Parts: sequence; C-alpha cells; structure tokens
Amino acid sequence: MTAVAPGCLYVVATPIGHRDDLSARAIATLRAATVIAAEDTRHSRPLLLQHGVDTPLVALHEYNERDAVDALVRRLLAGQSVALISDAGTPLISDPGFRLVRAARAAGIRCVPLPGACAAIAALSVGGLPSDRFVFEGFLPAKAAARRTRLQKLAGDARTIIFYESSHRIAESVADMRDIFGATREAVLARELTKVFETVLGEPLGELALRIATDPDQQRGECVVLVAGCGEEADAKLTEGRRVFAILRAELPPAKAAKLAAAITGAARKELY
Repeated sequence: MTAVAPGCLYVVATPIGHRDDLSARAIATLRAATVIAAEDTRHSRPLLLQHGVDTPLVALHEYNERDAVDALVRRLLAGQSVALISDAGTPLISDPGFRLVRAARAAGIRCVPLPGACAAIAALSVGGLPSDRFVFEGFLPAKAAARRTRLQKLAGDARTIIFYESSHRIAESVADMRDIFGATREAVLARELTKVFETVLGEPLGELALRIATDPDQQRGECVVLVAGCGEEADAKLTEGRRVFAILRAELPPAKAAKLAAAITGAARKELY
C-alpha cells in the first residue's frame, strides 16, 4: 500500500533545524511521491538522503515559481503525485508555494497538508506571551523608513505579534520596535530554534534591544521575535489622549488638537480624531 494518492499535492513540513523532527508520515510520503518540489534542491537533498528518500527533485522557488507551477499542475493532472517542501518548516509560511497550491486547487486537485515544524508556532509555544490571539507578520521591510511605518501601524494591536528577521537586521529591527512600541513592552527573541545554539530570551524591548546590540551571538542565525500586544497600556494611553484632546479641542481645530494630544500622550492620532 502506497503512502500517496495519484494526482495529489502534498504540502509537507520539514524540520526547522533538528533533522529528527521530520515525521514518519512525511518520510513515507516523500519516498512514495512521483516528484518533490523543493525550494533549494541542494539544501534539501542531505535531509532527504538521511531519511532514505531518493525521490527526484525539481526546484520551486520565488524566482521560478510562476513558470514551474504550470509544469507541476500538468504532472498532477496526469496522475502524478507531488510533494511540496521548503528549505525549513511549513511551506508557504514566508516561503514559496502559494501559487502552486492556489493553481492546484483551481484545477480541482486535492491538496493534503502534512503538518510539522513552524518556527513562528514553535517560538510562540515557549515564549510565555499570550497565545490565545496572535498575528503573524513575517519579515518586516528591509528599508528603515518602510519598516518603521509598518511598526507604527501595529503599535495599537492587542494581539501578540510574531516577526521573522534576518541576522543582519535583527539589531536595528528590535531597536525600531523599542522606539515605536515602547521600551517596557514585553518581547521575546527566539533564535536558532531546535538547533545547537537555540536561545529564547524574554525581556522588555528596551533591555532586549540592548542585549542584542551588545552581544554579537544574538545577531547570528534564524530569528523569531515575539512582541506582546498593547493591552491595557494602549487603553490607558487612549483614555488620557481623549482627555487631553477634549481640552485642546476647545482652543484648536480638531486635526491640530488630535496631533498634539497624540504627541503628548502617545495615543494613536487616528483614534482621537
């Protein structure tokens, strides 16, 4: 009995570090598939060989995804089974694969998830921040101005916010979070999860930004950053902002009063005006 059905797309999560985190079901599926679509075939091949998987590989990454999707859908419609993997973790989560899954579903092809590792969820599970409601933001913009603009839009979110960040931008990104969310906002840096140098640091953003800036080891590897939602802090700011706005409104136009009240209290201007 084979582990796969003909003409089916399997979306297979792979380890984010520790190679033993590949499930038995995933291994069986990868062995039985007609072809494996991998983000980087050179990166994936050692993992697959370790688990006795010698299924043919084809590349599916951000630079060839548009062209590769048509060929893979044709293979699926012809009855072949395709397994989709990324370099690490669950495909489509800040990784390629969205166009393939969307095209397969549009063609009436069955898509089957094989769940497993995901860095965002792994970090959330050990971060100690509220996990009942959260939002995944993926990677912030690389340029400072765009990054800060995005963070400003998130400052009033009450949910735990999850970010991915590269090692060469982690220090400046966390510093921007400190400046925009406030130095006392709780945060967690989860670095190199499931790997030898796994580190999970939970500190207020002011302390965390300083730790990262002064410790080169915290600027290495794969990084997940969790930031607590605004919670009661934002409610208090909004209450005070409305009080100050009401006072200023008596003497100033609404737009100017809102701008000044926001600057004085830290409340969101759009909530006041």
